[in-house]
Order: sequence, then structure tokens, then C-alpha cells
Amino acid sequence: MHIKIYFGDKPVYLCNEIDAFIHELMHHPDAVFIDELSGPAIKSLLHEIVKPDFHAGIIWNQDLDLLKKSFFKHFLQVTAAGGLVENEKGELLLIHRRGKWDLPKGKLDKGESIEQCAVREVEEETGLKNIELKAPVTVTYHTYDEFGKHILKDSHWFKMKVNGHQQLIPQTEEDITQLKWVKKKELGEYLKNTFPSVKDVLELF
Repeated sequence: MHIKIYFGDKPVYLCNEIDAFIHELMHHPDAVFIDELSGPAIKSLLHEIVKPDFHAGIIWNQDLDLLKKSFFKHFLQVTAAGGLVENEKGELLLIHRRGKWDLPKGKLDKGESIEQCAVREVEEETGLKNIELKAPVTVTYHTYDEFGKHILKDSHWFKMKVNGHQQLIPQTEEDITQLKWVKKKELGEYLKNTFPSVKDVLELF
């Protein structure tokens, strides 16, 4: 099993086994493999990520929970939730924000559940009502810097369903400029201009 964390478009994999995919990745000339669970080793990897030729990072430990805890403590962790919203035609709702196609999501508020957060954020960012929450899809991880702090965001994704004709209202204060229902067979075009973690989610639709 492994956890994939994006640093920009570069992935780092935390894993407790070397399966065929990880084994192949390890042999890439610009991949970095670490099997030492220590602060200096992890910091060394984080330093390598900024280099232009860095391809991917792999950190192995037989205890994945311990590995995750050791890695995550180097960041301020933020939790978010959002949705793959499908209409009666089987189309998926995409949002256009800051030059990229994206999915509606946002940060967890104090006192609310992940599920409540996912529905609230979709409502706020799209104007949709009466959203039916379906099954969880996946959790993605990506990092970014904000006000001098290193942030690691875990985003929880859920399938959602809406019925009937509803007016779409983009939340402009969140820099959302367009909302669009997209047919599954047309998603490929939008995958060319999205974030790697969002692409991973869309490929599960």
C-alpha cells in the first residue's frame, strides 16, 4: 500500500511494500529512494524535490502509520473535502479557478464532519441545492507554501448527485470564474489543464 503526496507536479510515495509499480519507479534515474525513517533523511528528500531533474520520491517503512506520522509532522496539516457532482445526464461538474479546471472543495470548519464539509463547500462554490451525498471516492494529498509555512493538505472526495435543472452560481470571491457540466467522454480535454491530484480523482469518475 502507498500514499501519494504531490509537491507541485512531483509525487512522493510513502509505502510499506515494494509492489511492481514502486519497484519500476525505483529504477528511474531521477527517483530518490529512502528506507531510513529519520528526520534528517526526510529533510534530505524534501531538499531534493526542488531540483529540476527530480522525478519522484519513495520512502519505505513496514509501518505505514508510523511513516505517515513521521513525514506529516514536517508540515502544517490542513483538511479539506469536496465532490464529484453528477447530474441526471451522467455529466460531471467542473469549476474553473485561477486558470485551471478543478473540482469544488474547501477547508474543513471547526466542529463539522468531513461529509458536512464536502456538501457545504459544493453548495457554496456552485450554488447547487439538494445535493445527495454518495460514497467516498478517495483522499488526495498535496503541499504548498503559505505565509512562510509548509502546508500539507489532505482532500477527501465524495460522489454526489443532483437532480433537476438548477442555476449554477460560481463563487467569485473564491476566484471561480466558470462552472461547466462535462460528459465523461470529453473529460480528457480538461485533464490537460488541471492539477495532478485532481486528475487522479477525475480518472476515477
